[in-house]
Amino acid sequence: MKTQGTEALTLRAVARLAGVSQAAPYRHFANKEAILAAVAEDGFRSLTAAMRESVQACGDIPLARLRAVGIGYVTFATSHPSHFRVMFGRGMADRSAFPTLRQVASDTLAMVVAAIVDCQRAGLVRSEEPAEDLALTAWSSVHGLSALLVEGVLDRPAAEVAEMVTRDLFLGLGVRQG
Repeated sequence: MKTQGTEALTLRAVARLAGVSQAAPYRHFANKEAILAAVAEDGFRSLTAAMRESVQACGDIPLARLRAVGIGYVTFATSHPSHFRVMFGRGMADRSAFPTLRQVASDTLAMVVAAIVDCQRAGLVRSEEPAEDLALTAWSSVHGLSALLVEGVLDRPAAEVAEMVTRDLFLGLGVRQG
């Protein structure tokens, strides 16, 4: 799956890779989509952990925590490109069929929203707009950067561009003057 993508994944291939009988995956997964959902769910848990780790390392300054959430996101994506592709690829179009996956994905976004709320309370980010809307802006920015890095479109070091994008993103989220 790392080299061929989710389209090439079959339950037969999963069984072969796991070294089990061809029927074994069916004892645990109803179909290919269920396997992809389990991989994506694991990915979201790891992503959330990476974001938390990044936040814990930055201290108690609201803007630094918000930037750390974004940097943790980019770091996870570039360190785990296969997971990232499964989590956000076309093969996972129907998340509504997997409530646990939907919940862990929501928990990840909730970290971004909480960081935005902290910045709003500190007067660093516009408070006249809902935190959820601003979180969507921030998420879209770091997700787009992550996708560019994962797909090899950018040839700059991930840490360097993550620092730059998260710094400059907050100029757009900041309190409007005048």
